Parts: sequence; C-alpha cells; structure tokens
Amino acid sequence: MGWFGKKRDPIEERERQLKQKLAALEGEIRQLTQGAAGVPAPRYRRSTTPHPSADPAGGPPQFEEIPHPHSANPFEGETTTSHFNELGVRKYDLGGALRRWWIRLRGRQPPTSKLVSYLAAGSIHGLPPLRYEKRIARNRFLALFALFLGILWGLVYFYFANRS
Repeated sequence: MGWFGKKRDPIEERERQLKQKLAALEGEIRQLTQGAAGVPAPRYRRSTTPHPSADPAGGPPQFEEIPHPHSANPFEGETTTSHFNELGVRKYDLGGALRRWWIRLRGRQPPTSKLVSYLAAGSIHGLPPLRYEKRIARNRFLALFALFLGILWGLVYFYFANRS
C-alpha cells in the first residue's frame, strides 16, 4: 500500500461500470427507436377507447399532496393573530426566537444509515472495516510525525553544533 496513494473505492468502481453499461444501453435504444437502415419503424394502431385513467376533460393533471416527515416546517403553526399588533406588524417573540436559535444550534441529527453500520462491521465484501482504515491512518500520521520530529531535531542539532 502506498503512503500517499488513494485506494480505489470498489463502490465507485462498480458505479462507473454501471454508468458505462447504462450509456451503452441508451445508445442501443436510441438506434432501435430511430429504426435500422432500410427497416421501417413499426406502426402502431391508435385505440379508439380512452384509457380509464385519462382525464376526459383534458385539463391539467391533478396532483395529490403527500405528507413527508422530513419536509415538515418545524416553525409552522407559530403564526397566529396574537403574534401581530393592532397595526399588523409582527411582535417580537422571545420564546420563539430562543426555540429557533436552539434548533439551529443543535442541528438535525441524521438518521443512522445501515451503510454506516455495515462499514463499521466490515460486512460489505471488498471494503475493509472502518477501524482498520482508522488504524492505518493513525499509524501513517504517527510515522510522519516521527519523521518530522527527526528532521527538526537534526536541524536544531546542526545549528548548535556549528554555532560553537
């Protein structure tokens, strides 16, 4: 293993291979949809009955709102009529400001991913466990630190040796 060389990540390598395969398949699909040389593209007959899910009025599609727990606004519901004075200007809410400040200070805790536990345990084939990687990084740091101290000690030694 090289000291300063970056080890290839097998997941990134696999992702690169899959992207190449996907690009090749998209090119093949493009060729087939354009039609081969001399072979006309197949003609399809239109159905006379509308699809059951088609909108008979032909208006814009209707989308339903799907509630998602991570997209909820944490400050929603803080605006009421008691938060405004008689001129319509928002009053200063000290409790709300402290609450917002505390949430920003703490930050949101990301959900623990299974990938993190797999990496820590070394369960993904081809990837070493994190503790192994940490040990390598620690040993590399200690070796470079010892080398730096040796060079520094040598410079100080030669400076005082030539001074007298």
